[in-house]
Amino acid sequence: MENGSKLTNKKWGFRGNTSLKVEDDTTTIRGAFTLLMSNINPSDKRTVIPMSHSEPSAFPCFKTTKIATDAIADAVRSNEYNGYPPREGILPARRAVAEYLSKDLPNKLSPDDVFLRMGCKQAFETILQVLGGSKSNILLPKPGFPYYDVLAKLYHLEPRFYDLLPEKNWEIDLDSVVAVADENTVAMVIVNPGNPCGNVFTYQHLKKVAETAWKLGILVISDEVYGHVVFGENPFVPMGVFGSITPVITVGSMSKRWMVPGWRIGWLVTHDPNGILKQHRIINSIKECRFISSDPPSFVQGAIPDILANTKEDFFSKTLNTIRECADYCHEGIKDIPGVTCPTKPEGAMCVMVKLDMLVFKDIKDDMDFCVKLAREESVLVLPGKIEIQLNSISVGLQNWLRITFAIDPSSLQDGIKRLKAFCERHSKIA
Repeated sequence: MENGSKLTNKKWGFRGNTSLKVEDDTTTIRGAFTLLMSNINPSDKRTVIPMSHSEPSAFPCFKTTKIATDAIADAVRSNEYNGYPPREGILPARRAVAEYLSKDLPNKLSPDDVFLRMGCKQAFETILQVLGGSKSNILLPKPGFPYYDVLAKLYHLEPRFYDLLPEKNWEIDLDSVVAVADENTVAMVIVNPGNPCGNVFTYQHLKKVAETAWKLGILVISDEVYGHVVFGENPFVPMGVFGSITPVITVGSMSKRWMVPGWRIGWLVTHDPNGILKQHRIINSIKECRFISSDPPSFVQGAIPDILANTKEDFFSKTLNTIRECADYCHEGIKDIPGVTCPTKPEGAMCVMVKLDMLVFKDIKDDMDFCVKLAREESVLVLPGKIEIQLNSISVGLQNWLRITFAIDPSSLQDGIKRLKAFCERHSKIA
């Protein structure tokens, strides 16, 4: 005990990095999810309905294709992928990704344009490492994916926010982009198809985005993790189409389209026909980042060529049909719920933003209070629209909005919408 006391009272020369405190109950999607789960009433024997984060692979109706699982098994059994992969990634895998993405592009990609990463998040981290600097800033969408501003701050980039316009199907407010940019702005981030808004940008709008970025002298980082997960009127148009106007870097992965987020395989791709990224040493810096980070598993890289080349179209169409039906049911169901409105019908991705009319409710303070009470009373999980980042208290969402994920088992979604309606009616001022 005496020795332990000496150890406790000793002045030590180390301490935890407080800037890494990013998992508070109001900080990230996972943090908010943990908070909501802690409020589930254990006496409620009903199944918890997770309409809070995009994890459709948890449901049998969203299983991946057998072609993908067979390709993984074959890669493992071959014993050819048990060692460390090359730092640049396995060439057949990079070539396969280049060919897969080139189908939608005016300029054919080279394997040298593709950098394999452990998911879309690590791909995004890589470009932030390259762009990071104490005086630099990066433009992020509001609402957007909460992790992006956390990561920006960690890599010494000041996050600044431009607006998405719900009344215009969540188009980018390009005037707000220009307003928040300055001489220290290095890039703007777009998410298409949109998370969390469920929108899909048109060709014309994306061209205007590229032209705005060119005028500002910045590159566009396009999060296309939901690429081709579209089911409305607007087709998916990759931002790389406009690489001849302004430099574009896209990040993506197999996780959403193939329903395999746990496989942790993604990519960072450069679209730079004019050689601007190479001229400004961005390409070299991306390559150098590979020496300080881990690589995607060798056997997953080994399976990529078979998966990308051989997955049948009927797998994608079946998955999209299920997601479309869920999106339609969610949109129509919300129309009958007091105090909740959905400004636009989702056309892509797996979630949608809905607005709360706080004047309708008699005992709800804000969106977080709504979500906590909904979890406690109905065992239904939805996310608050405003998740605050504790690093300088940055708000990256919209207060008194909700983020609802509809890509879950259809029967669970129907049950969840019914419980949501019952909750709102119970807390409405109008009985």
